[in-house]
Amino acid sequence: MASGQKPTWEKSSAELVALFEELVRKDPAVTKKKMFGWPCCFVNGNLFTGLHKESMIFRLSDGDRLAFLRLDGATDFEPMAGHKMGGYVIVPGNWRAKPPSALIKRALEITRKMPAKTPKKKAAAKR
Repeated sequence: MASGQKPTWEKSSAELVALFEELVRKDPAVTKKKMFGWPCCFVNGNLFTGLHKESMIFRLSDGDRLAFLRLDGATDFEPMAGHKMGGYVIVPGNWRAKPPSALIKRALEITRKMPAKTPKKKAAAKR
């Protein structure tokens, strides 16, 4: 992307969003909300899986991430060129053929062990 250009925010297809919703466990500790317009799932305030364009992202431990990156088409998650999101990997759109249910479960297990995020205090309104 050339300097000064804005990134494109391609939406995930309705079909992909529906499949994502089917795959994500119904767990009372899981919060579903959008992040930058894409459906994502959080546990204790920490992102563990979500969609990005036509791909799915996961938070993994370093060991799991390195093993995962050996798979065909798997990469570190870099939402914008040069801005890698540490600890996250991305599965390209071809994951529909073999849904990554085990990977979602693993991402949830790993992220659940992390300290809960505390909400940031909102700044007082200036008068």
